[in-house]
Amino acid sequence: MRRVFCFVLCVTSLSAENNGQLWWKHVQFLADDKLEGRNTGSEGHRLAAAYVAEQFERLGLTAAGTQGYTQRVKFQTRQIDEPNSSLALLRNGQTLPIELGKQAYFGLRTNPAPTVKAPMVFVGYGLRVPEMKYDDLKGLKLKGKVVVMLSGAPKGWPGPLSAHVQSGDVRWEPLRKLGAIGLITIPRVQTVPWPRASAARLQASMTAIADEAGQQISLIFNPEQAEMLFAGSGHTAKELLALAAAEQPLPKFDLPGELAATIAVKRGELDSPNVVAKLIGSHPKLKNEFIVISAHLDHLGKTISFAGDGIFNGALDNASGVAAMLEVARQLKAGKPLERSVLFVAVTGEEKGLQGSRFFAQNPTVPAKQIVADCNMDMFMPLHPLKFLTLLGIDESTLGDTARLVANEFNLPILPDPIPEQRRFIRSDQYSFIRVGIPSLAFKFGYEKGSPEEKLQAEWLKTRYHAVSDDLQQPIDIPAAGRFTEYLTALVTRVANQPRRPTWKPDSFFKRFAK
Repeated sequence: MRRVFCFVLCVTSLSAENNGQLWWKHVQFLADDKLEGRNTGSEGHRLAAAYVAEQFERLGLTAAGTQGYTQRVKFQTRQIDEPNSSLALLRNGQTLPIELGKQAYFGLRTNPAPTVKAPMVFVGYGLRVPEMKYDDLKGLKLKGKVVVMLSGAPKGWPGPLSAHVQSGDVRWEPLRKLGAIGLITIPRVQTVPWPRASAARLQASMTAIADEAGQQISLIFNPEQAEMLFAGSGHTAKELLALAAAEQPLPKFDLPGELAATIAVKRGELDSPNVVAKLIGSHPKLKNEFIVISAHLDHLGKTISFAGDGIFNGALDNASGVAAMLEVARQLKAGKPLERSVLFVAVTGEEKGLQGSRFFAQNPTVPAKQIVADCNMDMFMPLHPLKFLTLLGIDESTLGDTARLVANEFNLPILPDPIPEQRRFIRSDQYSFIRVGIPSLAFKFGYEKGSPEEKLQAEWLKTRYHAVSDDLQQPIDIPAAGRFTEYLTALVTRVANQPRRPTWKPDSFFKRFAK
């Protein structure tokens, strides 16, 4: 028995190594300097899209875009003209300038007004969530005002629900209905250090799907500089952040003076494709149903405002996910015919607010009701051996039940999301499919609290996430990535051959989106 076990283990290890090397070849191409960071609409992104389409064709997958393997996505672009923009507080006859970049920066995912002059009101988290019997906005008069809020939500709420209600358009809608004209967000949790996040403000913002109507101004305010907002109010930023950290109720109150802004914006248009292919199933009826495997192809491009070569190669974010999609496609194509069909979608514009996946989910290239599930890969983080999995959304649908069964067969325990405060459930493309009613999962390498793996991942987020150091020179566990693709292939195979399509759990908040 020991010899048999050793033989199986060795074969499995060799398979993971081989599959990992095939995965790595895709990463090497997609994260190469010549693609210049694959910014949405750029020549580097066009080269990446052509590469993915070529790989689909080589595998013998059927083109499933609107133009061959591609689906055109048209973007409206906005880029801040900072030298001609300004921001200030007006108080007691004085103008107190706010330094753009250091103290705050404009968000341009909505179309701002050229000038804004308005009073401000602090609204806690700015949330109205009937499901939790929670309402920050009760009794507040917001008409014509800019709301100031802390990011986040009260602790103890179900993670997916908490993440959903913090989504920009979901949070904005009740504020808009009460007449607010803009918002200032003070981040409580900063995944990216302020200098790096602020530097990204100079890049173009892009929208293919417009929402958050009526928002005349959006600001992100540096929490270390936020005291100036509260001067004279009877409250301090330090006090409010401490209350939030202690899970105490937050007060709501008007802020003295007014916010004054001039917002100069350079506007334009561009196109950038999603890349789509399908593997046709074998069952007479089930072949008309599709499991989506998705990953975003875009990243942040290049800039001269960072040290090094200025190229955001995006090796783990998210050449790794696209490479895994291609490797899973190869394994599925080489395996036994599946009963259901599989749709492979490399989406654009994720870094611009999930724009490509939102466009695809609302304009799918197959009948919408025939899409039964989405498995999304974004930064699954193969920095260490694959000992555990974390699957975002696992408790929301029967897709999660199947994922857990397959994980058991791979001897991969499932661990809960260790950083729910980072709202990863809504920050990648699975969320676009969830919002049109499709059961979905996002996949991450798991780790135990206090482990070396936790330290590795935390350090990566601190030093490499959205940084030029997310490149091909960083340490990556290639066999672990290979084993992950084997797991995902097994999961998709299981779902494809099940008699019933995945369904939402009766108590899932997201069941309401099913059609």
